[in-house]
Amino acid sequence: MLENYFPILMFIFVGLAVGVAPIVAGSVVSRLVGVHRPDAAKLSPYECGFEAFEDARMKFDVRYYLVAILFILFDLEIAFLFPWAIVLQEIGFFGFMAMMVFLGILVVGFIYEWKKGALEWE
Repeated sequence: MLENYFPILMFIFVGLAVGVAPIVAGSVVSRLVGVHRPDAAKLSPYECGFEAFEDARMKFDVRYYLVAILFILFDLEIAFLFPWAIVLQEIGFFGFMAMMVFLGILVVGFIYEWKKGALEWE
């Protein structure tokens, strides 16, 4: 009965090997080949080279979030275009017009955002 579980056990071992082997190999190669010259700035908790100067809970500019939301919006537009393009011949003219309406709404939204200056970064 245990021989039925052998493929699952092998799957687990191979998965662990594929996940752990690159980490171990990378650390071994890094220690053998890499140059180690630590200084106070590199050993500090912030790797950017200078001390933290503000609170960790500082507020971000709202434009950062706006650009991120716009990126997600247009990324999802492309995600809808791929399946539509694959089945375009099957769904016919109705599917084509439905996607044109969808793209038209997105273009109107894009023009609105552009006119409002949401895409400009100072």
